[in-house]
Amino acid sequence: MMTKPDLLRHIAQTGYNIGYGAKKHFATYDIASKAPGCISFLTLCVGLYFLIIDFTAKKYFSAACIILGILGMRISVWDHRKEKYSDVGRKLTGLFNRVKALYFRVKASSEDDLSKFEEELSTLQDEYNETCLSEQMMFSDWYAHYKFFWQQQIDWIDEQLNFRLLRDKLPLSFSVSMVLLGVMCLSGMVYLIVAMILGASPQ
Repeated sequence: MMTKPDLLRHIAQTGYNIGYGAKKHFATYDIASKAPGCISFLTLCVGLYFLIIDFTAKKYFSAACIILGILGMRISVWDHRKEKYSDVGRKLTGLFNRVKALYFRVKASSEDDLSKFEEELSTLQDEYNETCLSEQMMFSDWYAHYKFFWQQQIDWIDEQLNFRLLRDKLPLSFSVSMVLLGVMCLSGMVYLIVAMILGASPQ
């Protein structure tokens, strides 16, 4: 049988899994619902821009529009099942609130026998595993991090797990992508500066 501190930590870990899982399902629903409209609006704006202004980089913008169109088609595949993700997100949110209630009941309990709480936690974990959908949309992980860590009230989980900004609150793939983007931008700036210096030097 677990000690009370161990059980509280285990409940908090379960709360994190369920809460983050709920936000990930909502993230997939949001992307499937909103992304196609945003992509259509962007491609329309770029198309109108092409009609008004003539510039040499048209082919690059055209390629970007084609990529956006393909991305929109890929996302539209999720349209017929997006409501299922919203339903699962709501069910997981209900489970999350039940885990939160269990956490505070255990915290306030003075009982030595915690077996009934362990059984209740095990039941909640089984419900979570049976409810989750395994397939999620690309970038839903990034969006779910924002939804969970910056919108959700998770002080009771942080009390046990002590989340850190760079390691826990930002996805590793997002951090790596930002570093690579920064390196690319820096390299581009250095290239432009060198090109300007060489272009200005006397022949």
